[in-house]
Amino acid sequence: MTLPLWQVALVVLIVSVVAGLICFKLGESYRRRTAERKIGSAEDEAKRIINDAIKSAEQKRKETLLEAKDEIFKLKAEGDKELKERRNEVSRQERRLNQKEENLDKKTEALEKKDADMKQKELLIAARLDEVEQIKQRQLDKLESISGLSQEAAKGIILQRLDEQLTHEKAVKINSYETQLKEESDEIARNLLTQAIARCAADHSREAVVSVVPLPSDEMKGRIIGREGRNIRALENATGVDLIIDDTPEAITISSFDPIRREVARQTLEKLISDGRIHPARIEETVEKARREVDITIKKEGERAVMEAGIHGLHPEMVKLLGRLKYRTSYGQNVLKHSLEVSFLSGLLASELGVDVALAKRAGLLHDIGKGLDHEYEGTHVTIGVEMAKKYKEPAAVIHAIHAHHNDVEPQTPLAFIVMAADAISAARPGARRENLENYIKRLEKLEEISNSFAGVETSYAVQAGREVRIMVKPEAVNDDQIVILARDIVSKIENELDYPGQIKVNVIRESRAVDYAK
Repeated sequence: MTLPLWQVALVVLIVSVVAGLICFKLGESYRRRTAERKIGSAEDEAKRIINDAIKSAEQKRKETLLEAKDEIFKLKAEGDKELKERRNEVSRQERRLNQKEENLDKKTEALEKKDADMKQKELLIAARLDEVEQIKQRQLDKLESISGLSQEAAKGIILQRLDEQLTHEKAVKINSYETQLKEESDEIARNLLTQAIARCAADHSREAVVSVVPLPSDEMKGRIIGREGRNIRALENATGVDLIIDDTPEAITISSFDPIRREVARQTLEKLISDGRIHPARIEETVEKARREVDITIKKEGERAVMEAGIHGLHPEMVKLLGRLKYRTSYGQNVLKHSLEVSFLSGLLASELGVDVALAKRAGLLHDIGKGLDHEYEGTHVTIGVEMAKKYKEPAAVIHAIHAHHNDVEPQTPLAFIVMAADAISAARPGARRENLENYIKRLEKLEEISNSFAGVETSYAVQAGREVRIMVKPEAVNDDQIVILARDIVSKIENELDYPGQIKVNVIRESRAVDYAK
């Protein structure tokens, strides 16, 4: 019987499925066996590797243990060695300490023994001292009873006698030293001063208070007097001098205590006589010209003095002040010549004493510099000189020497003493000074100072040897009535403040002028 197709297909499908399952099972069994074989081989290999690793690790462990044991043994040996050395060192230290302790104990015992001996000796000494003190006290008591003096009284007597003896010996020594020092100092000073004076031989000329001007003829006297005396009045008023015209043939005398005024008047007269034109206006012009020439001469004289003394770096105004000293006198002695001489003497003394020679000559030349200005400034010539020296930056040593040369201040430097000595030497020369002339000049200066102290006075001149003072007043400040009162006031002040022989004429002049020029 034939089966339907679908059944055949179903059977074939079933057979195919069964065959596929059988093949799958067979393949799976084969793969499992193959995998098992591989797994077994891997396990065997793993076991082998593990066994090798275990063997290698065991070997390494054994080697490491051996190395560690060797290291431990080595370290132990080193530790034992170091410990042994330390123990030996400790032993040595202990032996040393023991020795030191033994030594200290011995020393301590020795010190204790010495201390005991010292205490015993101290007790013995104290006992001896007490015994000595008692013996001393008994002897002092016995001496006091014998002498009848206490210990303090006896000590005082001994000290007093010793002091008197030492005082006497000290006084004798001091007196001997002072005498010897004075003799040696006097001898040295005499030698120095003698050498200085011998090496500086300066001329001295006495200054007068009058100058004589020669005339070409006696006819010139009348021209100088002028009509009604106007020329001579103009000349006297302009110069501040007194012209004496007497019977002396062919000569006119100029009288003034101020050498600068006298020199200006002398040059003015010589110029007027030479020119021939003599009238008030010409006189005033000539006076001004003569004053300028005198100023030039003053400057030249100052420069000559500085050059002669060998001084450098002096201020130009100080040079001018030195030049003014040419026309100043001190007790009849020319101040510029005196200053130069003091400069030379100071340099000589300084060279002998080891002091700066240049500085000494500078101080000597400038010591009387204040006399060039003492008419114009208040104060003594020393004070004025110090002010001028400070103003023109002179060295401090020079300023001190100027200040101390008349003992206005205490001399503090060798230079100051040198200038004092040189000034005294110059002033003490026989015939160098004339005191009466100085007093006379001071009286005339005081007369002008009193006159100038009143308000409205323009200038004043002491003439006629101080027997007259001519006072020019400012016409705009003093009228004709006031000049009478002014004259009386000046007379009263002169009588109260000035000592003078005879009488003094006070001549107050008030003059008004009007000046213009025709062009």
